[in-house]
Amino acid sequence: MPTQSVHHTPDTSAAVRQHAMRALFDQFDSLYEGAIAVDCQGRISWIDDKYMSMLGLRDPQQVLGRDIEQVIPNSLLREVIRTAQPILLDIMEFGQQSFVVTRLPLRDAGGEVVGAVGFVLYERLAHLKPLVAKFATLQQELDAARRGLAEHRRAKYTLDQFVGEAPATVEIKRQARRAAQQDVSVLLLGETGTGKEILANAIHAMSARAGAPFIGVNMAAVPESLLEAEFFGVAPGAYTGADKKAREGKFKLADGGTLFLDEIGDMPLPVQGKLLRVLQEQEIELLGSNKVLKIDVRVIAATSVDLPALVAQGRFRSDLYYRLNVLPIQLPPLRARLADLASLCDALLQQIFERNGTRRRAVTPAACALLARYPWPGNVRELRNVLERACILSDRARLDVDDFAAMLPAEVNADLAAGERAMAGHDGAGATSPASPAVRPYAEALAAFDRAIVENALAAANGNVPAAARLLGLSRAAMYKRVAALSRRA
Repeated sequence: MPTQSVHHTPDTSAAVRQHAMRALFDQFDSLYEGAIAVDCQGRISWIDDKYMSMLGLRDPQQVLGRDIEQVIPNSLLREVIRTAQPILLDIMEFGQQSFVVTRLPLRDAGGEVVGAVGFVLYERLAHLKPLVAKFATLQQELDAARRGLAEHRRAKYTLDQFVGEAPATVEIKRQARRAAQQDVSVLLLGETGTGKEILANAIHAMSARAGAPFIGVNMAAVPESLLEAEFFGVAPGAYTGADKKAREGKFKLADGGTLFLDEIGDMPLPVQGKLLRVLQEQEIELLGSNKVLKIDVRVIAATSVDLPALVAQGRFRSDLYYRLNVLPIQLPPLRARLADLASLCDALLQQIFERNGTRRRAVTPAACALLARYPWPGNVRELRNVLERACILSDRARLDVDDFAAMLPAEVNADLAAGERAMAGHDGAGATSPASPAVRPYAEALAAFDRAIVENALAAANGNVPAAARLLGLSRAAMYKRVAALSRRA
């Protein structure tokens, strides 16, 4: 039997549509747990009793006319108005609960969007409860991971951990506070082990970016072939074996915060050019992609080498040097702030105690006097290494001269003994000695000390330079430079 077409008059069609809408709304009323509507400005214009109960409200006048986000912070009803598109199924968090919601645009007779309505569906859609429970669990795990990551990327040090009250130390702290107030590039200069990483962390922690990530990169520790990927990230499938999803680089990870570039003098020339562009344009391109990403990163760079000399040799771009050298801070070596030695020993021994769980130690005044006669080419990092070794080898609660004598060059012990004899006014036999201890020029004595400790470390490590560097608390790059310098002098 042929199918007959059914035709309705316009009046009949309108009546059917109105009946269908009433039936749909009645069905919705039996399903949803609450409903709320907003006008085209995103202000609450209607709310039902069930939604009022969910919000813990008694009087609708408490919310009518208010922006929807003031009452429901995670609402997307304003987005529905902007796009004129429904969001048919979504999970919304409210307080400690998660709800399945649907959001629809409201239109007038002319089809113009005049508002939006949202329905909470959770309780009556029982088959969605396992999905919502799984979502809640995943959300909790994600929040925990984010907290852990944020903690990991937070500044590890504050200015209080740059220990000391010597005039040179006080001046460095003053400059660091000034640097924290200015959102410009900072260049930290100084020998290895002088505390450049601590100061960079402290500047970030005192700045307006303190709540954002602090990301550090050591140029000497990253192979040259991986530097670009490390800095700028990699697009999905950029090369054979690459991940199928994008990998963020350090600049993207530091977005909004601070990127610390340690040993910037070791950066290869090709990467220097790309770094300069990032600093100038504040944008990056992932490897294998033409897409430009805007970033907002403050750069703090550090180096233990003479950057102007590298510029003169053509090994470091002059334009990048000037870009980084907006606010330079020269950190003094430990030998220039020996007044801080006792405080540093106390602070470092406390760190060793907290890290290793060994007994709390102290350094006697005589031992401190011995340590003060050593030039400390490895600075505070070398001092920590020596103190930690003494804690391992000694059972004393108060570390004395004997605990350090074997770790320092013979010249240090000889100078101390000569100084003690001179102060006592007699020689080893008890006779008065008018002679003063022999004094060498500072540069000559420092070179002799430097050679002695490097040679001793190499001997202890059987000629293995990286192992000797670890013994002295130096970076591999710094140790290789010292070995090369000794070879040239030889």
